[in-house]
Amino acid sequence: IFTFVELPKSEKEEEVTPEPEVRIVVLDFMRNLFSSALGLSSAEKVLDELTLDGVARYINSGKCKNIICMVGAGISTSAGIPDFRSPETGLYANLQKYNLPYPEAIFQIDYFKKHPEPFFALARELYPGQFKPTICHYFMKMLKDKGILRRCYTQNIDTLERVAGLEGDDLIEAHGTFYTSHCVSFCCRKEYSLEWMKEKIFSDDIPKCDKCSSLVKPDIVFFGENLPARFFTSMKMDFPRCDLLIVMGTSLQVQPFASLVSRYCSSTFTFLLVLMCVSVQVKPMMSLFGFGEGMDFDSDKAYRDVAHISTCDDGCLALADLLGWKAELEELVKKEHAKIDSQDAKEKASENKGATAKASSASAPPEPKAEE
Repeated sequence: IFTFVELPKSEKEEEVTPEPEVRIVVLDFMRNLFSSALGLSSAEKVLDELTLDGVARYINSGKCKNIICMVGAGISTSAGIPDFRSPETGLYANLQKYNLPYPEAIFQIDYFKKHPEPFFALARELYPGQFKPTICHYFMKMLKDKGILRRCYTQNIDTLERVAGLEGDDLIEAHGTFYTSHCVSFCCRKEYSLEWMKEKIFSDDIPKCDKCSSLVKPDIVFFGENLPARFFTSMKMDFPRCDLLIVMGTSLQVQPFASLVSRYCSSTFTFLLVLMCVSVQVKPMMSLFGFGEGMDFDSDKAYRDVAHISTCDDGCLALADLLGWKAELEELVKKEHAKIDSQDAKEKASENKGATAKASSASAPPEPKAEE
């Protein structure tokens, strides 16, 4: 599962989580915990059964109008983007060629400022525009088109949500994005576009600011940097209104992203669907303080949470089938992939034409000067 990983304590001391938000999460969860323990909470069962079929019937009932998706890079692995931690194929297992002091250093802000070369070399391999969105991405686009997606909270930096058709207001890119870049100098902070950064990266140049000559970094969140302010402001508005929280492709191990689940759990009339390759293990002490999980799939008191264990794409297809959307989803994926292939073919033809013209111009003999 492709997520940013937590560093050991000694390596992550610089990571700062806004204290007010931590206090709010803890207070929310403690209030919910004591209410449940004292029998004061109203555990109303919204689903007629805790299965994927029950979720589909609830969505089709018209009562489910505000769906929030929380996603990690498990939704992008079928597009060919590697995860972080798989022993042989994961990103961290294949960074030896960069001679890093430790694998996570490639995403550590202080290391980047001194040694930017490894990050930009890796960026060439993973740069947006080389991959197509997956079934899972287009399923979220369908939720938007049907007017029931409130927001997608993503840990991913691959921009595939945007390629699939989600726009800025639909997205909270918790760990940032390649979509924009900025000068790292606090005195400058000039903004650069995706195309500008792409040109620099693929020309083997280390991107430098046109204005002050400092490094320019894509707006992804490195270890040692804060999450975007919009992550914290939006969750206050979104989660109290959530009818259904869909969690896909993330192990919910990284803070503060994982704490969104505890904020959701403090809401009374919402429930949870999890689509992932492995089950999330509930950690009692972590749940106690509001850090992630807080889910109950199979105890005697379970009334809300549903786990569907599969790949993300298969889970979305299964849910779409139960909703009566499967043919529509498959047609959307086919149409959008064909559109991407067509655009790629046009761009490659244009590049080849330009390269041929340049080579022809370089090889042509100089024209003789006209006699006076």
